[in-house]
Amino acid sequence: MIADRLDRYIARHILGAILVVQVVLLGLDLVITYINDLGDVEGDYGALQVLFYLVLRLPWRFYQYAPVGVLIGALIGLGSMASSNELTVMRAAGRSLTRILWGVMKPIILVIAVVLLVAEFVSPRTEQFASAWRLEKMQGEDAVLTQRGGWQREGDDFYRFGAIRADQVVLDLTRYRFEDHRLREALSARRAVWRDGGWVLEGVAVTRFEDGRSVATRQATRPWQTSLTPQSLDRLLREVETQAPSELWAYARHLQARGQDATQPLIYFWQKVLMPLTMASLVLVAASFVFGPLRSVAAGTRVFYGVVTGLVFKYLQDLLGPASTLFGFSPAWAVLVPTLLCAGLGLYLLRRTG
Repeated sequence: MIADRLDRYIARHILGAILVVQVVLLGLDLVITYINDLGDVEGDYGALQVLFYLVLRLPWRFYQYAPVGVLIGALIGLGSMASSNELTVMRAAGRSLTRILWGVMKPIILVIAVVLLVAEFVSPRTEQFASAWRLEKMQGEDAVLTQRGGWQREGDDFYRFGAIRADQVVLDLTRYRFEDHRLREALSARRAVWRDGGWVLEGVAVTRFEDGRSVATRQATRPWQTSLTPQSLDRLLREVETQAPSELWAYARHLQARGQDATQPLIYFWQKVLMPLTMASLVLVAASFVFGPLRSVAAGTRVFYGVVTGLVFKYLQDLLGPASTLFGFSPAWAVLVPTLLCAGLGLYLLRRTG
């Protein structure tokens, strides 16, 4: 695809700048988050474990920073070529602006492919493993965490779950059973294991409330009769935004089949599916800055405007997400509108440049 010598030259500059920007962003995020998360040290979860947990989350952070990394990287890459008059020489040699932009878009296609693969196959698995591993380390042998997890109702039973591992092991399970609107039993289990088509609870503590008194018992294992499956618990316990596009679509269909609101998973689904258009529109904005009003300013100024543009884009998407629920329009428009606005702004500024 990149056969022309000038295209390869442009691609090296753009990819190199994007790589540097991503490394800087991920490095800063890692350091700041590490310092902040040191306050969560507990049990076997020490400073080294905090670092390992954050390293496991790097694929997800890479995906989150990809759009702004592409925007700033394109600004820096094109800006450095503009500062050394290389873009002027290319145009003087007969290279049209459209042809130069196509040369910029070619390496972006590679970046988009990597980001989509990470979003579908890598970050969902690493996020799931990191969450479950962190919970196990903080639990220790007997401790039970109650400040995290997801809730689910099944008849008169109310469940709270800590996390689910990729091997279909649920960590930190609590069940509250009610009869006639009164709490009759509280059960906690260190974990639940899926075996031979059914659940087995391990490390079980049961407290029954009878006639003004409570009776506590402990069991090493006991069966757990429930209609909940590993698949349904996986959808419930994992953060919606970290799920793969295919999982988000299946989750949205599941919610719609049950008559529940599916706006949130659909918003994240369209954000990931429309990522190619998002990045292309941000690259157009970056190119319009370099060829247009910011072609003669310092590199730091271009980066500043790039960061501001990226933040405005993100906040606009964040605002339109809840608005789609309030006003009843498709979540796809919550993603498309900021993308189309960016593309329109970039094309307008490039058209003025000629």
